[in-house]
Amino acid sequence: MPESLPVWLIEQGIGEERAVLVEQGDIIAARLVWDEPWRPGAVAEARLVSRIPGTRRAVVRLPDGGEALGEGFDSALTEGQPIMVRVTRSAIAEKGRAKLPQVRPAAAGEAARPAPSLLEELSAGPYPVRSVPVHGRELAEAGWDDLVAEALTGEVAFAGGSLVVSPTPAMTLIDIDGPPPLPALALAAVPAIAAALRRFDIGGSVGIDFPSLAEKAQRRAVDEALADALAAAGWQGERTGMNGFGFVQLVSRLERPSLIARFARAPAAAAARRLLRMAERVAEPGTLLLTAHPAVRRAMRSQWEADLARRTGRSIQWHEDAGLALGATFAQAIAA
Repeated sequence: MPESLPVWLIEQGIGEERAVLVEQGDIIAARLVWDEPWRPGAVAEARLVSRIPGTRRAVVRLPDGGEALGEGFDSALTEGQPIMVRVTRSAIAEKGRAKLPQVRPAAAGEAARPAPSLLEELSAGPYPVRSVPVHGRELAEAGWDDLVAEALTGEVAFAGGSLVVSPTPAMTLIDIDGPPPLPALALAAVPAIAAALRRFDIGGSVGIDFPSLAEKAQRRAVDEALADALAAAGWQGERTGMNGFGFVQLVSRLERPSLIARFARAPAAAAARRLLRMAERVAEPGTLLLTAHPAVRRAMRSQWEADLARRTGRSIQWHEDAGLALGATFAQAIAA
């Protein structure tokens, strides 16, 4: 196996599995799995709730009572009829609502099973996979903390400018900011855009707002550079050419929320999971003191606290501070 081959590093934390694809010491891709009940690859017996007239789409009820949006169903199926389905997309949380999981009919003979773990899923891919301890330094040394900081703000700096990545209900928007000359700024942004798609695990519809370029030759140069960068990054999907206003749209398969979408739409839950990771890495002896905003405490599930106590063998105390930002959590050891 070539030494230069990228490797997936996986940490199995409390309430969260995290993985980074590391190449020559840098993170080139990342994945997060929270404890969602229905993720791609899960197979379950559902019941058809209602059909969408004139289509092969329908709403189905999953075994836990939740609903999913299905497509590809035989028109002969009737409401209330059981059907084995395979989950193709996780639920996507949005402001004030959530997009339902998506399912398709399972293949003939498929039995019910849970979604593959992150370890199982990545092990089936082209790169080697290595599990690392949560209390270790491998992810931190690869740049995990910097990646999280970028995902929390949506801001990515590159030579000559910056990207601002924003999740919206319709698509992920990428805005480019920086000084002129604008053709050079647009070209400089291209590698950062291709890298951000992998680092933040961004799929689905993506709108890129490049600076407006007056000349067709300038727009064509950006289109060609973007096509090359996306191909080099292994991105697969469809892409429009840049229009006269500098807008480009990418469309690829969407299976799960991006890192940026997760942090933006569930900030307290994300902060709670980060606090758990910090707590597991505390090396000094003593009781664990968790300091956080009250919203983070409310987002912390009792089972997570129990898991933390069991995995660390420590008692846990809380200090809530409403003056803290959600992301300003801290874990430390104190004398019992």
